[in-house]
Parts: sequence; C-alpha cells; structure tokens
Amino acid sequence: MKALLLGAAAALAFSTPALADTLVDNVDGVTIDATGGIDRFTGLLIADDGRIKQVLHRGDKRPERPTYKVDGKGRFIIPGLIDSHGHVMGLGFSALTLDLTEAKSLPDALARIADYAKAHPDRPWIIGRGWNHELWPEKRFPTAAELDAVVPDRPVWLARVDGHAGWANSKALAAAGVVATTKDPAGGKIERIMPGGKPAGVLIDNAMELVETKIPPPRPEDRDLALAKAQDILLSRGVTAIADMGTSIDDWQAFRRAGDYGTLRIRIMAYASGTEQMALIGGPGPSPWLYDDRLRLNGVKLYVDGALGSRGASLKAPYADAPGSKGLRITGDTPLKNLMSRAALDKFQVAVHAIGDEGNAAVLSAIEDLSATYGGDRRWRIEHAQVVDLADIVRFGKHGIIASMQPVHQTSDREMAEKRLGPARLGGAYAWKSIQASGARIVFGSDVPVEAADPFAGWAAAISRTGPDGQPLGGWQVQERVTREEAFAAYTASGAYAGFAEGRFGRLVAGERADFLFIDRDPFLASPAELRATKVIEVWVGGRKVWDSVAVRAVP
Repeated sequence: MKALLLGAAAALAFSTPALADTLVDNVDGVTIDATGGIDRFTGLLIADDGRIKQVLHRGDKRPERPTYKVDGKGRFIIPGLIDSHGHVMGLGFSALTLDLTEAKSLPDALARIADYAKAHPDRPWIIGRGWNHELWPEKRFPTAAELDAVVPDRPVWLARVDGHAGWANSKALAAAGVVATTKDPAGGKIERIMPGGKPAGVLIDNAMELVETKIPPPRPEDRDLALAKAQDILLSRGVTAIADMGTSIDDWQAFRRAGDYGTLRIRIMAYASGTEQMALIGGPGPSPWLYDDRLRLNGVKLYVDGALGSRGASLKAPYADAPGSKGLRITGDTPLKNLMSRAALDKFQVAVHAIGDEGNAAVLSAIEDLSATYGGDRRWRIEHAQVVDLADIVRFGKHGIIASMQPVHQTSDREMAEKRLGPARLGGAYAWKSIQASGARIVFGSDVPVEAADPFAGWAAAISRTGPDGQPLGGWQVQERVTREEAFAAYTASGAYAGFAEGRFGRLVAGERADFLFIDRDPFLASPAELRATKVIEVWVGGRKVWDSVAVRAVP
C-alpha cells in the first residue's frame, strides 16, 4: 500500500505543470521601501500567482531559465498608482452621458446641451454633469428657464462638477414635484426666485435627491458598460487601484459580475454609500478580499457638509462672498456620531467627507469621542480635509487619522477659494504639509469625475502648488508643498495602507502583487510640467499586462 501511495504521489508530481515565472528585466525601476524611502531596481521576478518573488538590483544574478522574459529596454517602471478617492461608476457614466466640463460659458453650455438632446431624441431624460459656473463669465447659477429654452420637451438634470448641486429644467422640477411651497430638506437647499419662492432651477446637496429619485435607474447592462469604460480610463492614466467612495449595492453587483467573468482589471477598495448600503453589501462586517485582491468592501462613506463651490461647505464664519451664509451641515453632530458608531461597531472603516473648517472640526470631535470606545486600528478617514482651522490641524495627528486629499482641487479651486474664504482663512486651505506634519498620514486621489483621474497631474500639483499653466508663479501657499517622495508615497504605499491593503499591493517588493507601469520618463527628474506630461506605455496588474498604449486598448 505504501508503495502504491508513493507511486501515486510521484505520478501527480510529474503531471503537475511547473510554475511559470516571469522575469521583467532591464528596467529603471523605483518604489517605496520598507522605511518610506526610495528603492531603485533593475528587474522583477514574478511568480505564477502574480506576486513578486524577487526584486532585482544591478549586479544581482538573474534566473537562468525563467518561463517568460520581458525586456524592459531600459524603460522606467513605477508601482501602479492608487487613487484614494474617486467614484468609479460616476466616471463610467460621465463618459457615457453629457459632459459639460469643457463648457466655457453659459451660452456654450446651453449649445452643448441642445446639440446633445438633438443627437439623442430617444432618451426620455437628458442626463449629464460637469458644469462649473465659477469658470463662466456669468459667475452665477444657471436657471431652469435657460434650460427650457433649449430642451423644453423632456426633463433635464445636470450635476455640477463637484456633484453637490444639480441644474434642472422645468420638466425635471415638475417630475419631482418641486414647487414654490416645497420646503428645503435638511442638509439641502432649493435656489429660489424672489419674491414668491419659485424654484430657480438649481438644487444643492440633499435637495438634489428630490429630482434624482425620479430619474429612471440604469439597467445592469448599463452599469457593466460604465464599469468597463471607467476601467479603460483609469488604466490609461496609470491607476491600478481606487478607493470607490459611495458604492451602492447596484455598483457592488456590477463589480462582482466583472470579477465573476474575469473582466475586473483594476483593484477597488469600496466604501458604501451610507450605512444602509453598507449593511446590504457587507452584512455583519467588511467583506474578504475577492478576485485575487481586486475587490473588497472596506467600510462606509458619510457626509458632514457640502462643497465650497456651491457654498455648501460648513464654515465657522460666514463666507467672504456671501456674508449671510455659513454653508450647510448635511449631518448634524449627534447623527454623525451615531452613524460612525454604527459602522465602527461592526469594524467597518469610516470615511467622512468634510470640506469646511466647521465640518472638519466636527468630524475631528466625533473621532476623538469614538476612539475612546472603539479602540484598535481604525484608520479613521477624513475625505478632502479641504479647509481647516489652523488651530485644528494638530488634531489630525491623533487617533491614527488618515487625511485623504486631492492635490488638483487646490489648483482648480484656487481663485474660487480666495473669494469664498478671504485671506484670513487661506492658511488652512489644502494644507497638505501641515496636516502631514501633525502626524497624520496623507493620501492623494482625484475625486474623479470631479477632476480627471490623472495622478501625474496631482503629483505635479503636490510638489509645486501650481496649475497646468504654471500659475501662480512660484506656487500658491507654497509652504504646503510636499516633497516628490512624499507625493509618490501618497499615491502608492500610503494609499494601500489607507485601504487596509498594505502587504497586498502598493509597493514593488517581494510578496506583493506585481502591479506596475511602464512610463516614458523618470518622475524623479522631471519638472512639474514634464511630470504632468508623463505618458503611460503599459499597465500590468497581478503580473499580467492589462493595458497597452501602442494598441490603445485593454489587453484581455
């Protein structure tokens, strides 16, 4: 019997194919090392499971007979970049619907809307996003009457670029039952025409739900198409992993379908859209990592306030350009703590959107209160941390708080922020360096589709505090610049840590997933303008090429 067992074992050994190793050699590679410094290498040996077996440096002996060998031809390699705050399905749908981000004025926006409606006569609603009245000469909210003039026959709903306001025509307002007597919902505002209070056409924050609940929901196949589109866009920009802020059960099912069918090419760290969606998706707690570390429900996304552009950010003092308003609190102190406690009780990670200095102070207070009850490694996240009272910055360094920030917001919002805040409050605006110096870990993202999912543009902004035009000369509030290495970590290793993914991906080291990019220049020698112009040549996820710029397509 023993001989038979040994014979069977030997036969099994010979029938099992040898593991396939891939050697990616002759590269100029850079990654974050275990100490947070920079490690340069010249090759990677990747195991059959998509993990890195060995990082090779100049002079290291190479394996003699790897199963596959890729000649990097001296090109630059960096880890796949992590967008720590984005909206995956929002990106996909924005690419499939009306995009107003390039509209230069109100007449330009209206012309684009009219052209789109004419080109899509079969669509019962005209849906889109991206308008930004702060970039228009008019410098005011648009109106329903102006939309009616170009699309009178169907409802139109167009989200502002920040997603915190929406523009409706009269058909959409009627479908939602929004009239002069409709009260502003808690945490929301209906812009009105005075006297009389007739809805003007723009709804802010929680008031947006009045219209959005009337829009026909996307079908599952629409969501699958949007996800495929979003993945193509993210990969083309070098983003291999993203924290999806505001995942619904329908979004999650689209992610799961892609995973089941083998078409999930990026890694998604999901944060449910509120505690109800959190419970639907995760049940008793965060999900396990699925599909070879491509998907996990980490926690929940909550809101304390709105956005600066629509004056929904909650400020301690009135807006400089609207002295009668301090913004909107979407969630009050007690409800916020209750929601955070509900999530923390089941070990879901909590991520709270906070823009204004009063909103950020409220979240910091909630974290301080809850940390005494919910100990351990919580990694409380504050999303945006955009305007902070200088006196509150030191509080970020306590309780393991992660500040999830978006460098390009500073360059896009600079002139608007100056008007909204006035000079006295600019010291705590987009204060990356100061918040990091407090002891908090900073991570960077894009808030896509609010901004383009372009980590190289964010990296350039983080080290220069200047926009694509190089303005302002010398940088804006330059004391808040971070170093090139710190920004690199914020888009790689720290981004993984913020999503409880350290040791899985984020660095090019032995044992982690082989997620990397071939790019056309050394990002550590490039000027900010050159860094913005970086081209992604190839994208590899889990040791497999998933995107190729030469073919300009996804690789199956």
